[in-house]
Amino acid sequence: MANPDIEIETLAEFDQAVARGSLSGYRIQSVNLLERTFALLAADTSAAVFLGCAMEPDASAKVRADGALVYPPVPDLPFNPYRGLLYTADELFTGLADGYEATPDAQAYAWFQETKADGDVFSSMLRSIHDDAVSDALDEHLSGARVVGVMGGHAMERGGTEYRGAAELGRGLARSGLTVATGGGPGAMEAANLGAYLAPAPDAALAEALELLAKAPSFTPSVSDWARAAFAVRERWPAGGDSVGIPTWFYGHEPPNAFAGHIAKYFANATREDGLLARSTGGVVFLPGAAGTVQEIFDNATPNYYASRGEPTPMVLVGRHHWTEHLPAWPLLRALARGRGMESRIALVDSVAEVPEALAAMSRAQ
Repeated sequence: MANPDIEIETLAEFDQAVARGSLSGYRIQSVNLLERTFALLAADTSAAVFLGCAMEPDASAKVRADGALVYPPVPDLPFNPYRGLLYTADELFTGLADGYEATPDAQAYAWFQETKADGDVFSSMLRSIHDDAVSDALDEHLSGARVVGVMGGHAMERGGTEYRGAAELGRGLARSGLTVATGGGPGAMEAANLGAYLAPAPDAALAEALELLAKAPSFTPSVSDWARAAFAVRERWPAGGDSVGIPTWFYGHEPPNAFAGHIAKYFANATREDGLLARSTGGVVFLPGAAGTVQEIFDNATPNYYASRGEPTPMVLVGRHHWTEHLPAWPLLRALARGRGMESRIALVDSVAEVPEALAAMSRAQ
């Protein structure tokens, strides 16, 4: 993890560092410094690194002369590769009133589609820098948190019993003091983030929210209508609880959901998936899903099998019929775990109501 003591990610942090007398050795990340020319001209900026900071030409020349490294903003990009903070839903859905296609999220995906196979090393470098910056921001945000990942498919529609169950799960986990982290997309992922969002609200709020969301049950055929329904819920309950969504532009058919308080969105899906699982230190819950969820089960099982991340983390599969008959991942997972340290860290339950106790029991066994 990066050293947060030398990172400056806001204008307020920049002013505090200047007041202390020196910017030497700091990493100033995506801060607009156009109105801080005098401070830059007066401060010691030797060994500093400026990542995507807008500044006046004379200020830029001075800090370079001091020996600072300056990575200027990249023009005409629909995203900031040097960003210092996680995304918010408000940021990604800016302009939704004009349709989803007008939002920064849709524009970043369009740019990715145009550049992902063009062989331009500059484009791939920008994607890598962006994803690394997001990972750094995610580590800083989750520092000290007990994170439980909730995995599940994007096809789960609002209004159904499974969606409600996933929302109740997210709400219960959040109310127990855990940080809910999901893949950040629609379906089961949105439901868990919704539950965490409504954790501070009265119990009856969930039923009302589900009724509002059911007006646009899926992100197809209209992402715009789907997202607007979510923002209507947020407007009804503006003081929502926090959770994390970790989506990707790799799957353009999966827009981010609006209920995660902090969003770590990636271009590289492999980085996103591994990072989500690795940060779920309190365990991972796998709701019924398809190929993506099956992949995530065994992506998580592999480091648990080899204990490559230390003690195995709990894994709870929800839906006995789904994981033993429809997609029989459970028998293989159990066979892999036999005789290994992870054997006491896996569980199969019938419903989301059993998840908290299953996680607690495995935690007690550690």
